Amino acid sequence: MKSAVQLAIVLLASGGIVNAQEATPAKAGEKAQEVQQVVVTSTGTRGSNRTVIDTPVPVDMLAASDLTKTAQTSLDKALQYRVPSFNTVQTPVNDATSLLDPYEIRNMGPSRSLVLINGKRKNSSSLVYTQTSPGRGESGADISAIPQDAIKRIEVLRDGASAQYGSDAIAGVVNIILKDNPEGGSVNGRLGVTDKGDGKSEAFSWNQGFALGDRGFVNFTLDTSHNALANRPGILTVANEVDYWGADPALVRSFLAKRPDGGNINGSPDTRANKFLINSRYDVSGGTSIYANAAYVDKKIDSYANYRAPYWRPTDFGLLHAAGTPYEGYVPGFLGALKDYNATVGTKFEAAGWDADLSLTFGGNEQKYTVTNSLNRAIEDKFKNGITLPQHGQTRFDAGGSQFTHTVFNADFSKELSKGLNAYFGTEIRQEKYSLIAGDPGSYLYSGADSYAGNAPADYVQDGVHKKGQAGDWDRSNYGIYGGAIIDVSKDFVIDATGRYEKYSDFGNAFIGKLSGKYNVNDQLTLRASVSSGFRAPSLMQIYTEKNQYSFSNGQIEVTGILNNISDDAALLGVKKLKAEKSTNITLGLGYKPTSDTSMTLDYYNISLKDRIILGATLKATGNASSPIDKVLARREWVGLSFFANAMDSKTSGLDYVFSQRNVKLGDAKLTFNLSGNYTLQNERDGNINNPASVVSAGKSVFDVTQDALMFTSRPKFKTILGIDADIRDFNISLNNTVFGTTRFRNADLLDPENLEVVFKTKTVTDFAISYQLSKNLTLAFNVNNMFNVTPSWRVEAINNVAAGNAILNDPAKARANWQGLTFDGRYSMVTYDGSHFSQLGRMYNLSLSYRF
Repeated sequence: MKSAVQLAIVLLASGGIVNAQEATPAKAGEKAQEVQQVVVTSTGTRGSNRTVIDTPVPVDMLAASDLTKTAQTSLDKALQYRVPSFNTVQTPVNDATSLLDPYEIRNMGPSRSLVLINGKRKNSSSLVYTQTSPGRGESGADISAIPQDAIKRIEVLRDGASAQYGSDAIAGVVNIILKDNPEGGSVNGRLGVTDKGDGKSEAFSWNQGFALGDRGFVNFTLDTSHNALANRPGILTVANEVDYWGADPALVRSFLAKRPDGGNINGSPDTRANKFLINSRYDVSGGTSIYANAAYVDKKIDSYANYRAPYWRPTDFGLLHAAGTPYEGYVPGFLGALKDYNATVGTKFEAAGWDADLSLTFGGNEQKYTVTNSLNRAIEDKFKNGITLPQHGQTRFDAGGSQFTHTVFNADFSKELSKGLNAYFGTEIRQEKYSLIAGDPGSYLYSGADSYAGNAPADYVQDGVHKKGQAGDWDRSNYGIYGGAIIDVSKDFVIDATGRYEKYSDFGNAFIGKLSGKYNVNDQLTLRASVSSGFRAPSLMQIYTEKNQYSFSNGQIEVTGILNNISDDAALLGVKKLKAEKSTNITLGLGYKPTSDTSMTLDYYNISLKDRIILGATLKATGNASSPIDKVLARREWVGLSFFANAMDSKTSGLDYVFSQRNVKLGDAKLTFNLSGNYTLQNERDGNINNPASVVSAGKSVFDVTQDALMFTSRPKFKTILGIDADIRDFNISLNNTVFGTTRFRNADLLDPENLEVVFKTKTVTDFAISYQLSKNLTLAFNVNNMFNVTPSWRVEAINNVAAGNAILNDPAKARANWQGLTFDGRYSMVTYDGSHFSQLGRMYNLSLSYRF
């Protein structure tokens, strides 16, 4: 009989981690117990599957129950509280980023983690983060679009994997495995609220499986949810507002008497989402099967820009307040509509002794934005001065949006050539398209709609002058081929070698490879290591994004802009076309399993990244009209510009550790202890900045201290998760503690960002969950997330020239001005203007009822 591991030889495309018996049914009496107990993984390898302790590379496995117990409303937030090296940021107000917060693995940015669904590449989001917040200049797949009740388990590969999967897998891979039960299902109802009484949420989901005779299944999930607005504004003072704005004290006092928080709304937006997912497989005959899955989400958010106080915007031109009532300012609304979809169809069969898997995947992400309760101030100024444009009086604007689609063909083959030798090879062909969708004229003419300027068409006329806008369509294609082998050098020593060649239609090619292996010292201890080269292709969003951008600085809204990487103006500045990032990954680890109920792993990683792509710092005018920077700014009518560039190299290293102790008896209770963590040893720039000559001659740089902090220190220095789970008769009780280490920002609004930094303190967030089995099929669960009501807190510290930094902090007037710039004069007092690494909403209560049938 084949061993349990050999029985489980499957391709990654078959869905990742499986029980050995799921791969090939064992014959009666043939070590059935062994087959049932061995859990194997194919994330990170293209051949034989291995146990988690036994893998050459580190892989986290999360069951659906692990995600459910977090009571988080989206998958990215659930992973934050279960995977130590997975982090996301909570942004208070960042317009389009309200649709998806940036997440990352191992401090490497959102775009360097590849997301798979049943082993197939998921499409990226069309949004590129452009604000001065973590994740700036990057985009990632929208994993929050996947309904949690459709997930069977999740595998997180914490290692470079470009050789296996191509671009984007520099930091790791998240493989989402969908439910495949052919019968039964569940319905779940969930209610939630914060301890402030806002942020109310309600959700309903239905998962159902159907058998296709005895040959296959169809499993689908419907999910609908609503999370109401939760608001955490700061309370303003008359003295500070008068000082900050230079406003009339009587006007400020009258305004704050009615709106102590300045009317500002920040926290989490009102969000509605409807999700659908289907997964299926059908065994035709003779080892041939066909499979398919598809997912769709329609998400809408209702959020707000900063309130325009009457001493900030002295008039609304009579458009936004009722006639005969006093003018008290206005708050522009921002409506976001997101559609994310993906579908895969494929077949598995045997050809000349090779296990074959052919598939076609299609996916896309579309985001559209609407600005409400606002106006185009330039158009209304013209009307005031006797010039009437068709857009006069407009208060609602279609701002356009963005769209990304891809089509992917995969062909994967594997075969056990001889005992202890498994070979594999395959190819991937991918077509990508990126579009910037134009808004209506009122949203983009002149300075655009107040709070968020829309995308202008590729060519438009303003005041009789032809201008170039942002909208357009761009595409590219690439193909890759890979091959490798897993060799059992001995029963205790296994190596896996992979090579890959990739060619893109728009920037060139890459050849990369990976060598990994594991050695069983004895039945308890396994040593493992890997070394690989990798690459990440510049995304279409980074190459072609161009937009007007509103930013808040020194009490004023400024219109800056992002230059298209291939535009004439970028060429004038000497900006080079983007090329691929290249990486070298080294991982060293060990796995220890002294008993069947005890396991631990420790892994060291080191990632060197060359030609890292960044969205550069905003460059202001030099005062020299002949400077290329000043020429472009004058032509664009901007006060500052930025662009994407391969500007730097970086080094990142750290430690991941996981410990688990199961089946600990305590009276009638059975306990499980889990301890896991990540500690960053090094995360910094390596060498000099690669600035264009025009930037060097102006005495400027595309990478400043604010950018440096966002990229390297705005994620927790360390994160530790300690969980205790207890089963007591019909009860299950869990207590989970997540320690978020310090994060450090060098906010652009610091008075002296060279010598001051914002430090978010180490905090521990404690979550409690209890569930009760009301009957065989009915379960009631209650969660208290953040039960001790811990919220982010920060301080400003002097660094570098400490004396210069302390001179600001010790001067009451300067210290106040510094605080005002960081918090928009107290409107974002808890998290500053750039957000924090965990939620500012505090304690939350969740109640759920689940019925399984």
